Amino acid sequence: MNEKTNLMKGSMMRSILITGTGEAEVRSVSKPVCADGMILVRIEACGICTYEQRIFQGIHKTDYPVVSGHETAGYIEAIGKDVHSEELKVGDRVIVGVTLPCRTCYPCRTGNQQSCRHFSALKQLPGQPCIGSGGFSEYMMVLPQSVFKYYHVSPVEACLAEPLSCVIHSVETADPQFGQTAVVIGAGFMGLLHTLLCVRRGACVIAMDFNEERLELAKKLGACYTLNPGKADAAAEIRRITHGEGADLVFDTTPAAKTVETAFDYIGKLGKIMIYSGIYPNQPIQINPHRIHSDSIQLLGSANSNDRDFVRAAAMISYGLVDMKPFISGIYPAEQAKEALISSCTGKTFRNIITF
Repeated sequence: MNEKTNLMKGSMMRSILITGTGEAEVRSVSKPVCADGMILVRIEACGICTYEQRIFQGIHKTDYPVVSGHETAGYIEAIGKDVHSEELKVGDRVIVGVTLPCRTCYPCRTGNQQSCRHFSALKQLPGQPCIGSGGFSEYMMVLPQSVFKYYHVSPVEACLAEPLSCVIHSVETADPQFGQTAVVIGAGFMGLLHTLLCVRRGACVIAMDFNEERLELAKKLGACYTLNPGKADAAAEIRRITHGEGADLVFDTTPAAKTVETAFDYIGKLGKIMIYSGIYPNQPIQINPHRIHSDSIQLLGSANSNDRDFVRAAAMISYGLVDMKPFISGIYPAEQAKEALISSCTGKTFRNIITF
């Protein structure tokens, strides 16, 4: 029989609050009591995404304080009444997945929670002390549909299932085929995950970045070619590699609007361009619509992920199909959250992880 528990009122938990531009602190706040129909998860690890960096830096405008964080892993501490829990029990190691979609709008009801009409990382979730996605708290109360079991790896590895799930969605949407050429612009964390998954899909990846060390890692992950646009004419090199055809796919994993324009210099006929990253600052771009028409080019976008993506990300990490350890730049206890955020904002890290 599955254990169903409720927590004593009056208990406290730690939450990391971003209180202003460049400011964060740990506060003791009320610990959620597991509500009916909900799951209470004890958070063990949470990654710092670029979204949290933008909140911390004041780039993404919002009211403070914010309890951010959405790359989370931990274990089930309590299961509320009325939870159909044959698949879940207290103590299960879980990733907290899709918590922000409304699950009732048209995209959500068609299995596309990543495109929820009401998606917001700045609403106040149940049991949290303020607005935000909630992963920077010691406990999260979530719907049963929002947890995904994982096995065999540590929480600091498992929490990176969220970014992997987003890249799974991006790569599957673009659908690289065996023997196709895929240019991945940017060899940061997300660019390297795109490289890895496109290689697994049988594509010849051309990884592009200004950072030679990151290009070396892309090579180790299976990229056939690496390209530093600061040292070579990128468009000419891609034409050379593809024997004049241009790439079949281009993934832009950078936040620069201008990069979207350069993607058109690399793509060939019948190619697909995937805009994966959020663009900051968001600026208009100039593209040639006649070329899109005449060359049958597809311009795609991908943001966030859905339940199906999380199931597969959790499985890939659990089975060791994707090793997340090379992407963990630093592990910080909650009390050093501000230092972790500052380090993340330098642009020199893949993922810093906060642990409770």
